[in-house]
Amino acid sequence: MMRDAERWLNQAKNDLEAAKWNSKGKFYAHACFLSQQAAEKALKAYLYSIGKRKIITHSTYTLARECAQENNAFNSILSICAELDKHYIPSRYPNGLPDSTPSEVYLKQDAEVSINNSQKILDFISKLVNI
Repeated sequence: MMRDAERWLNQAKNDLEAAKWNSKGKFYAHACFLSQQAAEKALKAYLYSIGKRKIITHSTYTLARECAQENNAFNSILSICAELDKHYIPSRYPNGLPDSTPSEVYLKQDAEVSINNSQKILDFISKLVNI
């Protein structure tokens, strides 16, 4: 199971790097989505590291709540997980936003905040998952 955790955490780190790259290229909606994805994968890495299997949800908030059942420290990241979840659909689909597209609506500040929040989650989990 630690091998699964390692794979998920490595991909989380890669997604966060891709988010940063997209932000530099002014693809802010993509950066926000990839930030959410990085956090999701890092949270799943933690769950795999403690022996969990069947991890189905994509909600970082739901995953963090599940992690908090095992380790209360996860309560400290619930609010930033909730923020990241706001980007799961609207950052990708035109019908997720009224009368516009993600590329028109998402701004540099959105990407910076999302990347920062995702980095906090990855740093937090990296300290807990000794890989």
